[in-house]
Amino acid sequence: MAGGETTAAEGGDTAAPLRLIRDLGRISAAGFSGFFKRDCADLARRVSLLAHLLEEIRDSNKIKENGDVSSSSSYRACFSDLTMALQAAKRLVIAANNFDNSKISSDGPTKKIFFQFQCVTWKLEKALTNLPYGDFDITEEVQEQVELVRAQLRRATERYGGPLNSSLLCRALSQPLDKEIDPFQPGNRLTKSLHMKNIGIIDHEIGQKMEGNGLEYNATDDVIQNKESLRNSSTSCEIGVPKDSDSGSIKSPTCKNLDENKKPDSPVIPDDFLCPISLELMRDPVIVATGQTYERSYIQRWIDCGNTTCPKTQQKLRHLTLTPNYVLRSLISQWCVKHNVEQTTTLTNGKIKKSDGSFRDVTGDIAAIEALVRKLSSRSTEERRAAVSEIRSLSKRSTDNRILLAEAGAIPILVNLLTSEDAQIQDNAVTSILNMSIYENNKGLIMLANAIPSIVQLLRAGSMEAKENAAATLFSLSLADENKIIIGASGALPALVDLLQNGSSRGKKDAATALFNLCIYHGNKGRAVRAGIITALLKMLTDSSSCMVDEALTILSVLASHQEAKLAIVKASTIPVLIDLLRTGSPRNKENASAILLSLCKRDKENLACLSRLGALIPLSELAKNGTERAKRKANSLLENLRKSQQL
Repeated sequence: MAGGETTAAEGGDTAAPLRLIRDLGRISAAGFSGFFKRDCADLARRVSLLAHLLEEIRDSNKIKENGDVSSSSSYRACFSDLTMALQAAKRLVIAANNFDNSKISSDGPTKKIFFQFQCVTWKLEKALTNLPYGDFDITEEVQEQVELVRAQLRRATERYGGPLNSSLLCRALSQPLDKEIDPFQPGNRLTKSLHMKNIGIIDHEIGQKMEGNGLEYNATDDVIQNKESLRNSSTSCEIGVPKDSDSGSIKSPTCKNLDENKKPDSPVIPDDFLCPISLELMRDPVIVATGQTYERSYIQRWIDCGNTTCPKTQQKLRHLTLTPNYVLRSLISQWCVKHNVEQTTTLTNGKIKKSDGSFRDVTGDIAAIEALVRKLSSRSTEERRAAVSEIRSLSKRSTDNRILLAEAGAIPILVNLLTSEDAQIQDNAVTSILNMSIYENNKGLIMLANAIPSIVQLLRAGSMEAKENAAATLFSLSLADENKIIIGASGALPALVDLLQNGSSRGKKDAATALFNLCIYHGNKGRAVRAGIITALLKMLTDSSSCMVDEALTILSVLASHQEAKLAIVKASTIPVLIDLLRTGSPRNKENASAILLSLCKRDKENLACLSRLGALIPLSELAKNGTERAKRKANSLLENLRKSQQL
């Protein structure tokens, strides 16, 4: 095969994909450049994470013990699909990295590359979904890693064109995985919506709840209520990516799903309303130095890649300031209303839509806020310090201010300021991001600005105020389930555990709230245990000066269903402490203590024997009579388990 590509049959089922992953790694190590630099780097990084999975499959004891597994046709078909997806990824990365930047303003070539990124990410996600994970000995850490990659691939597929709105992608999904889809071949009509979607897709994702999530969270207008205390932890449910009941693999959308969700034919969008880069309807049009107008997110990305020319005219940009095109935005808004096209912002024609359906004129506020946001990029440290302090104050006051600040492009600049050498600027920047994250649509913008690494760094090494507000920000962002995966994989959990142990009183509460919410996702529980959370929680339970017994028990009740956490809890001699709380704790303490003990002792003879030995029978009997309804249920279940164990 051309280019040294490998077939699935060569060298065993895992040898071919491993070789392709190493090839992509070598290409990545050489560095990417050009307009598709980030796309290539993201794809190569996700593919590289699959090496651990394939190495564990290759070395799996189950393959050695059950020789029929690797010889089955379904097994080989799955690895053939993965190999072809990796081959497509390698070809695409090479093509995109060598793409001629002078063709950026040309419709065909750019659209084709974007579409191929969409198809390749879908192919990889589909191939990973179909692997028979239950047939192999795969460690929990690698399973979490693969789950993260699949979640990222799903998001990328939607970001590269929105499959739910594309009949062409639906047709592509019905093709064999080895068939490349060229949207410019005769008979393949590429609609104008088949390209990278704006951040609206992320906002849409944030509104979705994964299966099994029985928790609901709310934030007030100006403060996050959950910062002060944890919610009642009456649930021990685990949040995870929806899985197929038979294979344990993540479900992927089918063409049938896509057909069911397809919208009627969209009206023809005027060419002047389309971004020259993405060819999508602009939502936030901005003017560059040459007078050309682009969608803010796309031209900002072009500039962030190191380009200093106008994509359409190829002229040198005299400056990199992006000026909002209010006239065009107004025309687009009017067109959207006329053609019943959904608008993703509550800001229209200088007016903000209020909850009662009326509009408030904010034209004057817009001008003032845009001037303030420009000062964030001032060369003067004092001017930047004053601007970020004022933005912190504005973002605290109202939802309208949070919307206007985001519309003015404050979020990516604030994220950059998180790494400022000025501690005061850092403190105010992270607090501003916290305040802005309360508005749901801003969560997606903050994640898109890649804020998590900088927030985690502040959590590790910032001032105590910065650490407190960084923890609170992670909690706010983690209310979106997919963000729990991203934050958990970022290294945030060890930093949160450290704050839980060594922070101020407020810092400990912020850390506890964030840890509780992150640990609802099953994949983060093992990470929290390895970060030392059990030792920290036990200290909170036994320290007479601690005012956080409720918080510690709430987090333990979420962790106790996880096998690694269960072993760590028992090893830390937590059972005697929990039994003591059954006798002396508050009604809520007793309720959570009984729930944790039930998780630890269910189907565990040794822990049940320990419970009996330490005299838990009397306090459990008392709780079964006089406790809360939940406590009664847990106590009765424990007593029943104790009776059964004594009869054996």
